[in-house]
Amino acid sequence: MATTQNNPLTSVTVIGLGAMGQALAGALLDAGHLTTVWNRSQGKGDELVARGAVRAATAEGAVRASELTIVCVVDYDASQAILAPLADALAGRVLVNLTSDTPERSRETAAWAQTHGLSYLDGAVMVPTPLIGSPDALLFYSGSRDAFGRYESTLKALGGKAAFVGADPGLAALYDLSLLDFFYGSISGLVHAYALATADGVKAADIAPYLNSIVQILPPIAQYTAANIDAGSYPGAQANLGMMAAGVEHILHAARTRGLDVSQLEAVKSVAGRAIAKGHGTDDWASTYEVLRD
Repeated sequence: MATTQNNPLTSVTVIGLGAMGQALAGALLDAGHLTTVWNRSQGKGDELVARGAVRAATAEGAVRASELTIVCVVDYDASQAILAPLADALAGRVLVNLTSDTPERSRETAAWAQTHGLSYLDGAVMVPTPLIGSPDALLFYSGSRDAFGRYESTLKALGGKAAFVGADPGLAALYDLSLLDFFYGSISGLVHAYALATADGVKAADIAPYLNSIVQILPPIAQYTAANIDAGSYPGAQANLGMMAAGVEHILHAARTRGLDVSQLEAVKSVAGRAIAKGHGTDDWASTYEVLRD
């Protein structure tokens, strides 16, 4: 079916019907898109079909049914195993790969797409499945600027915060990994904080309300730290690294005394100690960037 640019009825195929793939297809259906679905294993997608999706008999049939194909599977080995035989069917169409992997894999797939004459967008989903389709759902895209411009409104059906981060197809994956680097480090610190409290009989739920005070100061700290790193200047007049490293040592001592695992804290102390040894004791925490890049 021929459609016009950013027509809300743009035909879309979703390949991969895991939890995320089903959420993506469901959001497209909710937005009124003609949606075709396909999955390698049988038995998935019945609810989507009941809501109006078309289940393709083959991957090639699925691709040929739509002008835009979205693939979301476990990794790039899986996506390439599906896509490689479909190069001819995909030629002249737009492929959006929302499979998580590394920037290097994204660039390899983009090169494959260019060789076979299809427009390629790499993407990364930054929210859990219940938020897919919501105005606040963040998804990164990189690669073909033209393809993003043509289908931006369609992609916003998946999440209102559809951010195009650059023509380098590896950038969406890089943004994804950077944010997850922060998230996993933070959530690990959160669990360790609860372990420290509960070791002395304090419930985690009693600590939780007070963590809001920490969470609320993170946005300005994130902006301030980014500016300092980009400028290569780390003023520590408000809180210097030497002082904060002493605070880490106090936490380490308490955690060891209570028999907790301290591997993450030891890593934090090690990085801070190396930065101090390089003369950054009077700078702020952002100065540890200098040893992370060594």
